[in-house]
Amino acid sequence: MSAEDLAQAQCIPCRRGDPPLSPAEIEKLRVTLPHWEILESEGVMRLQRAFKFKNFAQALEFTNRIGAIAEEQDHHPAILTEWGKVTVTWWTHAVGGLHGNDFIMAAKSDQIYQKYQAELAA
Repeated sequence: MSAEDLAQAQCIPCRRGDPPLSPAEIEKLRVTLPHWEILESEGVMRLQRAFKFKNFAQALEFTNRIGAIAEEQDHHPAILTEWGKVTVTWWTHAVGGLHGNDFIMAAKSDQIYQKYQAELAA
């Protein structure tokens, strides 16, 4: 599955008790999203990326765009908005780790970033 395929996919509802992705499944999806890092925090695997901007206003606009797609997909990240930088972290609380939805949303985040950067450059 390509990053483009992931970005076009829709999140699926998951339930507490559903299994997180295996290390092999994580690695297979991770290679499609080279700008994202996999980290462990509080015993939970997460996907994280820092996006760079020229100022706070651009960072805040990007944060709002991520928030809008998160609401649409009913899958919500941790977002840290700073001057010139937004750090987005995806994981699935219900499974206690990474789920396919997290990779879908990471790909959607990349797509939003690319589109916004193109708008800023125009």
